[in-house]
Amino acid sequence: MTWVDSIQSAIEYMEEHLLEDITIEDIAKEANISVFHFQRSFTILTDTSVGEYLRRRRLTLAGKELLTTDQRVIDLAYKYGYDTPEAFTKAFRRQHGATPSDIRKRTGKLQSYNRLVIQVTLKGAEPMKYSVVEKEAFRIVGVKREFSCIGEENQKGIPKLWDEVNGNGTCDRLFELNDGVVKGVLGVCDGSSEEKRRNKVMDYWVAASFDGEVPSGMESMEIPASKWVVFEVHGPMPVAMQNAWKQIYSEWFPSNRYEHAGTPEFELYTAEDPSSPDLYSEIWIPVK
Repeated sequence: MTWVDSIQSAIEYMEEHLLEDITIEDIAKEANISVFHFQRSFTILTDTSVGEYLRRRRLTLAGKELLTTDQRVIDLAYKYGYDTPEAFTKAFRRQHGATPSDIRKRTGKLQSYNRLVIQVTLKGAEPMKYSVVEKEAFRIVGVKREFSCIGEENQKGIPKLWDEVNGNGTCDRLFELNDGVVKGVLGVCDGSSEEKRRNKVMDYWVAASFDGEVPSGMESMEIPASKWVVFEVHGPMPVAMQNAWKQIYSEWFPSNRYEHAGTPEFELYTAEDPSSPDLYSEIWIPVK
């Protein structure tokens, strides 16, 4: 199954089970990838979370039923996963800008979110610079936090961690410790173990390669020997990094034979001004 087929299968699974209480673990299993990597790739490609996509699609279908059937609002609320008509009405208004009653009376408009279809399109205006390298295992030291992959808590917590390490001097210390095996400070995503997948959590590290004694207040981890695709990123944070990830998932993976190896991946940051239009950084993805 190709990467595009995997994501499309997951979307079809969501559509077929919209009226059921499905979990992100169920959906990722259908795509045959980890919860973390599915959530990450889906959000990068669609600019929305899995949970938000499900909510939008359910409320889109509920709106159509209000227009085309005589179903009671309370019945539609339960059908589309809401415990009370009040909760349904609140969510419905947030999406459509009108209440279910307004739609029934034909005094409001619906905002429809259509079923997603993954398409591979030819692009070339924005070239991608990358290299494929093989690297032996190396050790990192730094600060680690565990984040839940449920409710996109990881996407909310990681920026706060960066604010913390930039504010308390940890980043400066990591640049000093860096032994040059991989040059720079790393943002490492690790959701690779069976236990993490089972518990729907991931570890995120702000770290640097360093093979000496682990400094007080830090932890260490070995990054396994891997074949890596290393993408160049040029431009200010966070926009340049976000754009690079989107291009990787929407253009590079669909048109290459490589698959994500499922082991930790990382972003590499230099000590340059993060707002500089000339900032250089990298994305390292382990592949097979």
